[in-house]
Amino acid sequence: MQYELKGNWNYPSDIRAGAGFVEQLATCCKALGMSKPLLITDPGLADLAMVKMALARCRAEGTPVELFSNIKANPTGENVADGLAAYNKGGHSGIIAFGGGSAMDAAKATALMVGQHRPLWDFEDEGDNWQRVNESGVAPIIAIPTTAGTGSEVGRAAVITDTTHQRKRIIFHPKIQPQIVILDPDLTVSLPAAITAATGMDALSHNLEAYCSPGYHPMADGIAIEGIRLVKENLPTAVADGNDIAARMQMLVASTMGATAFQKGLGAMHALAHPLGALYDAHHGLLNAILMPYVLQANRDQITLKVARLARYLELENPGYDSFQRWVLQLRESIGIPHSLAEIGIDECESDRVGQMASEDASAGGNPICFSAVEYATIFSRAVNGELAV
Repeated sequence: MQYELKGNWNYPSDIRAGAGFVEQLATCCKALGMSKPLLITDPGLADLAMVKMALARCRAEGTPVELFSNIKANPTGENVADGLAAYNKGGHSGIIAFGGGSAMDAAKATALMVGQHRPLWDFEDEGDNWQRVNESGVAPIIAIPTTAGTGSEVGRAAVITDTTHQRKRIIFHPKIQPQIVILDPDLTVSLPAAITAATGMDALSHNLEAYCSPGYHPMADGIAIEGIRLVKENLPTAVADGNDIAARMQMLVASTMGATAFQKGLGAMHALAHPLGALYDAHHGLLNAILMPYVLQANRDQITLKVARLARYLELENPGYDSFQRWVLQLRESIGIPHSLAEIGIDECESDRVGQMASEDASAGGNPICFSAVEYATIFSRAVNGELAV
């Protein structure tokens, strides 16, 4: 049955999905009482037509909006401080997060810090730190993703780099889940194939780690397996033909589904990708894409039955763990993902440090196996050298 890929959903946020829906931005601002929003994006998007048109459309409809784009690919605490200063100086009343994961994370962390009197790191996702937040001070957020990967538009966390200690910290609070999300595939058609591939694999990693994470959450599992199917059916097309609006729409939805599902938990892919991103400033999605088969192999004893069910749902030939791992490897190769970390300039020099940082990462708690620092270092070394046992 053919149906139009457009919808207005109320789970997990107010989501407006469809081509051309970015035109609703000014209306969304007014719905949230944003009389003077600050649009936060990354430097690579700031001068593009899509951002200029969004700014112009808001202004034409009576919503004065300003731009902030001083953020890094892996946003830092300093970037958040600068964004907060711009917000306060401009007398803004809400934030539009416009872009990929970097812009989303920086924007959400900035929104959190409005009205706070503690430093950012006091809200790291540890214990009950989130209860320290003055909720009434958090700025409202509208999220407009331009990549299909992080799913940060529906997430309750922001990943920010602590440059002093060279580590990524997860900042968490339910109030930084954006109140309105606009999923417009027209904003993703200009993404280069390599970025489409890396961000699409990030979406896959979110769905897959959520599904494999232990614990009881059938709703998250159901969302995750359909998100994985959408990636299987649409990522190769989106990479091969960036103008395929249907594939772009489905990948945006798969990305949103991944971040919805990983409220259940993540795992070793992210536990390793976070320190590697902090130490090497490498693309988060690409790191997850390269790490994926090595982590699957390390977790094999605990995930075989779940992955076999997943393989059947995906209609893989001879469904089971082996067929799923083969599919992951074939998918990576078909869309140009390197097989090893060495191919993107990462060596084993910091293996002990990476292992220790991974074992302490918040994502490690969701992995099916509680790996030690030594075991994480071993997985990392195998990924550096492309050593995948079969």
